[in-house]
Amino acid sequence: MATIFLREGEILGNNVEIVDVSLRDGIQNEKKILSMDTKLELLQGIIDAGARRVEITSFVHPTKVPQMADAEDICARLPREGMRYIGLVLNHRGFLRAQAAGVDEINYAIVLSDTFSQRNQGMTTEDGIAQWRDIAAGAKGKQKTNVTFAAGFGCPFEGEVPVSRLIWVLDQVMETPPDELTLADTIGVAAPRDVTERVAAVRERYPDLPIRLHLHNTRNTGLANAWAGYEAGVRSFDAALGGVGGCPFAPRATGNVPSEDLVYMFERSGIKTGYDLDKAIETAKALESAVGHEVPGMLMKAGGFPKPQTA
Repeated sequence: MATIFLREGEILGNNVEIVDVSLRDGIQNEKKILSMDTKLELLQGIIDAGARRVEITSFVHPTKVPQMADAEDICARLPREGMRYIGLVLNHRGFLRAQAAGVDEINYAIVLSDTFSQRNQGMTTEDGIAQWRDIAAGAKGKQKTNVTFAAGFGCPFEGEVPVSRLIWVLDQVMETPPDELTLADTIGVAAPRDVTERVAAVRERYPDLPIRLHLHNTRNTGLANAWAGYEAGVRSFDAALGGVGGCPFAPRATGNVPSEDLVYMFERSGIKTGYDLDKAIETAKALESAVGHEVPGMLMKAGGFPKPQTA
C-alpha cells in the first residue's frame, strides 16, 4: 500500500485521513453567499474538529460559481500553523491564480467523459489531460499536486464510465505523475463493488500512487462506498460537514459524505481519524445555520453513541 500522511510526517497505517471539503464542494451550490467572516469562522470550527487538510476554495470564474468569488481574499487570511490548504482548479488559468494565492496543494480536475468535461470545463477530456501537463510542470517543486477524476464512476450525460476509460486517462496523466489521485463519484452513482473494482484497477497498474476517494451520498451509498474503499486500501477520504454539497454542472448531484457520519463509522470500528466527533457535530450545526436550511447529515441529528449519562 502506498504511504499516505495524516499530518506532516505521520504515517497513516490503518488509520484514516479525512480531507474537509465543506468550504469548497460543500457550499459551492448554495444560493446564499456566505461572507468571508462566516467562512473563516466555520474554518476555525473545522480545524478545531481535527481537520488538517482542507480544500478551501476553487479558482473558477466568479460568474460561474459566485460562492468562490473571494478565493484570493480568503487565502490571504487563512490560519496556517499545522494546516495544508488545497485549491481546486479547472484549467491552467485557475492554476496560476491558485499558485499566486499561496495554496499548499493544487487539485486539478479531469472529467472522464467528454460531454461532462465540456459542460464543466469547456474542453474535452484530452484537452484536460494536455492542460494537466502544463500544470504539473508549473507546480513542480512548488506545490504538491492531486488529480481528481471527476465522473469517475458515472456521467450524468453519457451514463456508465467504463474502467477501461479510467485507465486510458490515467496512463496519460501518469506520464507526468501527480502526488495523489482522487477518484470522484461526482453524481453519487457508485456501489461498493464499483469502488473495489476501480481502486484495484488503479493499484494493479500504479501500486505506489496514493488514492483518495471523493464520494457523494446522492443514492445513500456513501458510507458503504467509503468502507469498501478502506477495505481496498484507501486511507484518505473527502467529506463535508453535514453532508452539504453538489456540482453546479451536474444535475441532481447532491451532498458529499457527511464528515461526522464518516468519523463515527471509522472511530466506532476502531479506526482513528484524528477528529473530535462532538466538535464536528457542533460545526456541522453552525454550517446548517449559516446556509439557512436543513442539511442531510444524520449524526448531527442523532448524536454519537454512547451518550454521556445526565442526571
